[in-house]
Amino acid sequence: MLKNKSRKPIEIKIATVVAVSAILHDSDPMALEAALQEMTGGSADFFDNEFAVIDVAALGSDRSHIDWPQLIALLKKYRLNAVAVRNAPTEMEADIVASGLSIDQVVATRQEPATPAPPPAPVAAPARVAASTMIIDTPIRAGQRIYARDADLVITATVNNGAEIIADGSIHVYAPLRGRALAGASGDTSARIFAASMEAELVSIAGVYRTFENGLPPEQKGQPAQIRLSGDRIDVLSLSSAART
Repeated sequence: MLKNKSRKPIEIKIATVVAVSAILHDSDPMALEAALQEMTGGSADFFDNEFAVIDVAALGSDRSHIDWPQLIALLKKYRLNAVAVRNAPTEMEADIVASGLSIDQVVATRQEPATPAPPPAPVAAPARVAASTMIIDTPIRAGQRIYARDADLVITATVNNGAEIIADGSIHVYAPLRGRALAGASGDTSARIFAASMEAELVSIAGVYRTFENGLPPEQKGQPAQIRLSGDRIDVLSLSSAART
């Protein structure tokens, strides 16, 4: 039998992979497990096998005491798959790579030497640059993940339980929003989530999560709502209430 020689054994293409940031403020395994237990409320499906990038910048000198295999196993226990480490000093890189993790390089923008310049003309207010928009007209099924990179996400059909929708900007769902919705994925704290019928399992703005294991309050379930970030708290507001504030 002749093989199809036009078919390549492997193809490499650019793909979008979304990962959460696990920002460590302590390297003690017991403290980390206690924090994860409190965060998840003991829910086994709080994280759905997400990829995780471990950020060690906040640890300072405590970074040298990390037991990488133990940390990877701890995150795995809570269904977070560690894939890389961010802000690691050079002397730690060998141990990190030996543990099967990659080094996430954060490249700083090169700064040009400052030169004197005339003061800019005054403006009334800074204008927000409009983001592009991804529009989806078909239902999002369980197990599907949609990511609008550098864009708002507009969905005109149902987002089903077990589905996940992600946007670097805001999310608008003009149908029942079930499943998981994560707006401001790249850190935009001003992003919001709007739903014609609020029935979500989990929502997130700029990495701050809120789950609804016990369901939404009766006055919010199935009602038009918006989700916004207020400090470190996720607020769910009816659209009619938001219009009055």
